[in-house]
Order: sequence, then structure tokens, then C-alpha cells
Amino acid sequence: MGRLLVIDYGLVRSGLAVTDTMQITANPLETIQTKDLLSWLRDYFAKEEVEKVIIGCPTRMNGQPSEITPQIDNFKKTFNSLFPAIPLISYDERFTSILAQKAMISAGCRKKNRQEKSRVDKIAACIILEDYLESLQLQKR
Repeated sequence: MGRLLVIDYGLVRSGLAVTDTMQITANPLETIQTKDLLSWLRDYFAKEEVEKVIIGCPTRMNGQPSEITPQIDNFKKTFNSLFPAIPLISYDERFTSILAQKAMISAGCRKKNRQEKSRVDKIAACIILEDYLESLQLQKR
């Protein structure tokens, strides 16, 4: 069984999270400069078996696409052409950055650490992955 990998796509940085090989736990992985994301993924896929990639796609409160949607759509097209064997799933990721900040506060992270955007990005990716895993469990019931 391969890992599940989540991308919290951003214009400047993208947070990444990954499951263990049994797809039980979600772990923050990296924060990558978005311009380097595809080459980073190519290297990662060469080392690790990834069954599926989930990309966070934020929507507005009214359900309409967000302002970053066109960039995410372009990334998805490029990803699918470079990695046709790896399914890419879109997943709603509203409020994950806010939830990441709250999780860091609950964990006792200092304000300086909470302001570090790269840390927030990979924790947000982990929250998306945890939510996705939970949705899979609900589908099984």
C-alpha cells in the first residue's frame, strides 16, 4: 500500500503532509517553494510509493471557487501530464490555515513559531490529510 500525500497549494509556498505506508496517520512533511514543487514531487515519487495525491482546493463560503482556483487548475493539468499513473484528488480545504493556527496555540507553540508561514503551511496540509482520512472512514460505514 502506498502513501497518501496532500498538497496545500499556495502561490508562494505549498505545504505537504503524508501518511504512513498503512495510511493510518497523517504527518506534516515539508513546505516547498511552489515554483519548485513539481521537481520536488518527482524526486519524492522516485523514493517513495505514493498511491494518491490530494490537493486542497479552497472555496468561498458561498461555494464559489476562490481566487487561487485558476492557479490550482493549471497545477493539476501539469501534474496529470507529468504523473499520469498517480491519481490527483481535489479536496475542500476551507479554514485549514485558521485551524492550523489554533492547533499550534493549543500545542503551546510560541507566537514566533506560529508566525512562521512554512510551519503553518505544512500543519494545514496535515489537517487536510486528517480530514480526508476521516472522510474515507465515514464512507466505509
